[in-house]
Amino acid sequence: MATRVFVPADTTAASVGADRVAAAIAAEAERRGENIELVRNGSRGMFWLEPLVEVQSDIGRLAYGPVTKADVAGLFDAGFLKGGAHPLGLGLTGEIPYFKNQQRLTFARVGLIDPLSITEYEANGGLAGLRKAVAVAPVQIVDDVKASGLRGRGGAAFPTGLKWQTVLNTPADQKYIVCNADEGDSGTFADRMLMEGDPYSLIEGMVIAGLGVGATQGHIYLRSEYPRCWKVLNEAIERAREFGMLGDNILDSGKAFELEVRLGAGSYVCGEETALLESLEGKRGEVRAKPPVPAISGLFGKPTVVNNVITLASVPIILGCGPAFYHDYGMGRSRGTLTLQLAGNIKYPGMIERAFGLTLKELLYDYGGGSASGRPLRAVQAGGPLGAYIPVEDFDMPLDYEAFMERGAMIGHGGVVAFDDTVDMLKMARFAMEFCAEESCGKCTPCRIGAVRGVEVIDRIKAGTEPEKNLQLLESLCDTMQYGSLCAMGGMTPYPVVSALKHFPEDFGLKENHNPEN
Repeated sequence: MATRVFVPADTTAASVGADRVAAAIAAEAERRGENIELVRNGSRGMFWLEPLVEVQSDIGRLAYGPVTKADVAGLFDAGFLKGGAHPLGLGLTGEIPYFKNQQRLTFARVGLIDPLSITEYEANGGLAGLRKAVAVAPVQIVDDVKASGLRGRGGAAFPTGLKWQTVLNTPADQKYIVCNADEGDSGTFADRMLMEGDPYSLIEGMVIAGLGVGATQGHIYLRSEYPRCWKVLNEAIERAREFGMLGDNILDSGKAFELEVRLGAGSYVCGEETALLESLEGKRGEVRAKPPVPAISGLFGKPTVVNNVITLASVPIILGCGPAFYHDYGMGRSRGTLTLQLAGNIKYPGMIERAFGLTLKELLYDYGGGSASGRPLRAVQAGGPLGAYIPVEDFDMPLDYEAFMERGAMIGHGGVVAFDDTVDMLKMARFAMEFCAEESCGKCTPCRIGAVRGVEVIDRIKAGTEPEKNLQLLESLCDTMQYGSLCAMGGMTPYPVVSALKHFPEDFGLKENHNPEN
């Protein structure tokens, strides 16, 4: 019988040579007459170990990494196909602490299965949610999602079930499910990992959403910088259609749902749901005024569910295992698990899935291992390029939507970017304004003009030109942008600026703590 060897086809693994390693393993096995089945799986999320090669054994999956093309012959010499000892050997993958100490629900299959095998998907818990969904009334599906406490994982954290309820209750001849896969925040990659490593979980979640609200058409709006996702998703959709997950007769239920992937326009602001809908309609990606909300008048003016990848991929668990199972994870109003992405100046970057309630300190040190530079960490930015900077003093904060909001921060899409004590926070504040100026859709004045003026004012502060006057001007400008912008692009740009001023006043030439809110 062939020995199964797993080499990730994930974008991150490929960027450090996984494709070359896979080709070398296949060639070496053929040269030596070894019978192997080479599986291109998803990444386990331990990026410092990529390319991570796994071998199926009688006791479980054995890991070796990081493997280069030059290591392959030595692995065969050591008998790695039979679990032979090698300096790159890591033991059982499931026992690696970084991986073992997680609570993987949404990512349970990522890295475990062949991403395009529906047989393996179903054998590992897939389709249980959809089989239940086709057998119950739409209102039951929506009620289950509401009872689970699932909130949007894309950043806004709006209760998913309430959004679905609005679409269900809004009469229309056509309704849509739109997946926001325009993952543009710095330090985020969970959406990509899931789409490349377990695409059927997203497809299943979108079909269930369609059945729940009465939508028959879905669109995955995928960022153009994800070519591997594009290929995997289109292949998975075709196989799902052949299997009966999609089409006019879903799992022989007589119910219909169709799905397609659409490439994004390369604009950061298209991650905002109304700009995304404009882009889907073939228009320039500009933010729409609300109301009406997309749940009432969305794509082509029809009721539309717009959810993030992780949100939709969590739905099959809720339907398959029951809402109480999902709700039992987490704390307060933050239920279920959160996919955290560690990046920046961090020793062990990667993806961690844990229930809400984990602290930043645990995340950064127990998983991340502290800074990659060996210097003390000074701050992290959570929630993307427009998220607040969080100082060391607040690292005891639990990862909980409300706890973050109370301290003027946000979890967002779960990206956490770390900085050591060499970071210049004035430069980081300036970057936030510069980023907004570059990415603004230009529709509203506070965002379009405010960001440009923000860069100019920070430059004057740096140059020592009338610092007190310009600091007051910067605070006033941030206030205008936060409360006067049409969407979160301009409204959130002040978060990193204000937090940098508040927690790191010395970088702005201030001698004592400065609270912009006073």
